[in-house]
Amino acid sequence: QVQLVESGGGLVQAGGSLRLSCAASERTFSSYVMGWFRQASGKEREFVAVISWSGGRTRYADFVKGRFTISRDNTKNTVFLQMNSLTPEDTAVYYCAARTVYGPGHESTPAYYDYWGQGTQVTVSS
Repeated sequence: QVQLVESGGGLVQAGGSLRLSCAASERTFSSYVMGWFRQASGKEREFVAVISWSGGRTRYADFVKGRFTISRDNTKNTVFLQMNSLTPEDTAVYYCAARTVYGPGHESTPAYYDYWGQGTQVTVSS
């Protein structure tokens, strides 16, 4: 059982920055594909970013537009999401997710992932 714990959310003004962290409980973390999703109130969960097990490949949702950066530190079993130039439209609960099973799939869909964190609230005021 993999446990994922997000942190770093909070309240920030528009134009500000936040850095989210997601710590995994398993030492096999370095073999996982890790993703970030978000869910705004009344909306479906949507893909934000994904990073390969090595960190050598990343992919972002179009709305990120160069504002967010996903990274990972496999020595600390942690994945990060640096968010800059935040807007009120970025307000949501942000979730990290782990894909622990090797195989094909659509990494931008929630169904691709095996484990999820509890989420961290990000609120951007105008």
